[in-house]
Amino acid sequence: MSGLSLNATIEKRLETLVEIARRNHGHNALMDQAQFRPSIAISREFGCQGLAVAQVAQSLLQEQTGRTWGLMDKLVLDKVVDDRNDTMDILRKLGEKNSFVDEMMSTILTNWQSDKDYYRLLCNQIIPFAKGGHVIIAGVGASILTQSLPNCYQFRIVAPMEFRIESVAKRHNMSREDAHKFILKSQKQRVAFINDFLNRDVSDPILYHMIFNQEKNSVEQIAEMICQRVMADMKKRS
Repeated sequence: MSGLSLNATIEKRLETLVEIARRNHGHNALMDQAQFRPSIAISREFGCQGLAVAQVAQSLLQEQTGRTWGLMDKLVLDKVVDDRNDTMDILRKLGEKNSFVDEMMSTILTNWQSDKDYYRLLCNQIIPFAKGGHVIIAGVGASILTQSLPNCYQFRIVAPMEFRIESVAKRHNMSREDAHKFILKSQKQRVAFINDFLNRDVSDPILYHMIFNQEKNSVEQIAEMICQRVMADMKKRS
């Protein structure tokens, strides 16, 4: 995807999220109590296609519910806090800690004390959208952040290392050796990020409503099962 196409996609996702936030804010208190508006958080092992699953699930849910669903991921969060561009490196590295970065951020943001403060800023963006409903959040620790929200469903996608190596090598035009190194480094950073900021093990199965093995289930099949799980509860509550 070209840079222009990617930017247009991010802008579109952000516009949809703003539209949903306005719609949810416009509901009166009685409607808020009566209507169940679910959200979905999708976690993945590095090399699995969490965003692709989220995109298919978004389309399916919009078709089945007749409502617009938003999609939030790291790129959208980058855009949401675009006025703090200098802080994006923290999120991109997902766990690479650097004292120089902390010191630099302290001079840029008066309320910045550490990368934990920065992640708190991201949480302030994630939680309201998840609580409002009709949003799918891919990655960024959302499956842990939303544990206390009764309207949010958490799902995780896993796969054997060999499957993930093949997938990353193909999608990023890498050798298998480079793909393996890339997966190990990226996964280590993500695990460190979650452990450090949220003090939880992202691989803990207790955190999730369902866990899917992508080696045995396609992107479309996983998305369909997620939708079936969420729609079943929506029908019970209608």
